[in-house]
Amino acid sequence: MNAPHCCIVGAGRGISAAVAEAFGREGYNVSLLARRPEKLKPLVQDLQKKTGRTLCALGCHADNDDDLRGAIAQAESMLGPVQVLVYNVAASETAKPSALTSDQLIADFRANVVGALTAAQAVAPAMRKARRGTILFTGGGFAYEPAHNYASLSLGKAALRNLTSSLAQELGVDGIHVATVTVYGFIQSGSHFDPKRIAEAYIELHRQPPGRFEIEKVFK
Repeated sequence: MNAPHCCIVGAGRGISAAVAEAFGREGYNVSLLARRPEKLKPLVQDLQKKTGRTLCALGCHADNDDDLRGAIAQAESMLGPVQVLVYNVAASETAKPSALTSDQLIADFRANVVGALTAAQAVAPAMRKARRGTILFTGGGFAYEPAHNYASLSLGKAALRNLTSSLAQELGVDGIHVATVTVYGFIQSGSHFDPKRIAEAYIELHRQPPGRFEIEKVFK
């Protein structure tokens, strides 16, 4: 309980696993929130061996406000207040805008954007009280260059980038660093977009002192 707590929403292999390892090596205990936490058991065991930190996996539907807030509260009851929040959710229907239904768009938007806001609202009060904290969102190149086959995700990433900016303006005065890591490509181990290389951007943003907060790192 004495170690700081990093909470990752939308956990799994790839970026979130690399970010969990990176913060574990920084001395953080890590909670991993995912729809199917049972699938994360091997990852939790592996990261505990690598980092020597405490990790836990909890069930969470990011598109359900009550479920998400409850999972974050449960994580805090186990590991203490969240000092670092990483929101790494990406929900998308593979559909062109002419074929995208309103129900599909709204469902994806709830996971991609509303969930990000809900998670930030859940951790912000304690961060404000402490006058410090980090909230990081995983963005995407679709925010700049929308892809017609991924119309829903393109809209979501653009809105998430906008949300990051407005939250940064509001919470930055309280010492809370809000930023996005915009990944301008597809994740692949051993490539330029290796998850471990991308995780370094999250650590770099977290280490920035007040007065030098960046609100975005573009990884391309």
